[in-house]
Amino acid sequence: MSKPSLTDGGQSRRLLLRGAALAGLAALLAACGTTPTRTSQQKPARPGHPSGDTSLSGISADGNGREILLYTIGLLDGGYQFGGNNPEAGLDCSGMVSYIYQNAVGIKLPHNAARIASLARPIPDSQMQVGDLVFFNTMNRPFSHMGIFIGDGKFVHAPRSNSTIRVARLDNVYFAPRYQGARTLLRG
Repeated sequence: MSKPSLTDGGQSRRLLLRGAALAGLAALLAACGTTPTRTSQQKPARPGHPSGDTSLSGISADGNGREILLYTIGLLDGGYQFGGNNPEAGLDCSGMVSYIYQNAVGIKLPHNAARIASLARPIPDSQMQVGDLVFFNTMNRPFSHMGIFIGDGKFVHAPRSNSTIRVARLDNVYFAPRYQGARTLLRG
């Protein structure tokens, strides 16, 4: 195995950080048996007044959701590339979702957010589970952006050029008014 080069553009550092994040997440998931349920007494942050918390604390999942979550976390801080469909070259939002679903649960998806939305079943926000998909109108057309729900009001997405794959909140002042709903490919 070759030593990481100082001129590899930070690739080795990113891989090391992803590996550490996956190891920590695996330990956390092993300790957590179930996903916490939301009670009627809990209230999400109001749009325009988000908590700003984009950490991964308190996130857990079972089954396919766990596999999707592990792949999703492994892509954090990866590069964005319009039309990209692999982590080495960079990913856009639908490329990220397609890559994760193919590798985590063996579901092959088109590389287009609107087409993925047409294949997925709409679900109420109250039924969202880790690994479900969230859709947004960010380009004045339905289902022009998407991400993967990771629980606790958070999702992972590939936002735009010169950016990286990151965690955002559904109640974020930008995303809340553009939110078009959740859909699932994991439950019938």
